[in-house]
Amino acid sequence: MLTLDLSNAPQWCDLVPGVRLRLRPLTTALMVAARGDPAIADLPEGAATEEAALAMAKALARRAILEWEGIGDADGNPIDPSPEAIDALLDIWPAFEAFQTSYVAKALLLDAEKNGSAPLPTGPSAGARATARPARDPVPTAPHG
Repeated sequence: MLTLDLSNAPQWCDLVPGVRLRLRPLTTALMVAARGDPAIADLPEGAATEEAALAMAKALARRAILEWEGIGDADGNPIDPSPEAIDALLDIWPAFEAFQTSYVAKALLLDAEKNGSAPLPTGPSAGARATARPARDPVPTAPHG
């Protein structure tokens, strides 16, 4: 069952040990805004999938992260999120992976769920393959009698 959180309230997410992010919900509007980010538009044609994934993650994070805990500058002083700091955070592999898994993947899994059922053999999805083997002919039995 698809459950809707109608509050759209930001939530805290534990990213890596000692680091928490307060994130906006991953809504359609947020995804559309991230896709329109200049960093995405400026990707060269034929850019590697990995390069595009990193650019998209950074664009999304810059729009989603409202505040954080456990992140500081080179001297250990806490810093607020900024576009440059968010990009630097996602340049750290464990942070990037955790962001993708704990925030982005939830939306992708929900999107994938709509494709989880086999297509119906009648109607617009008339391409379903039978997965069960055909039943054998019944074995003849001797007449009773």
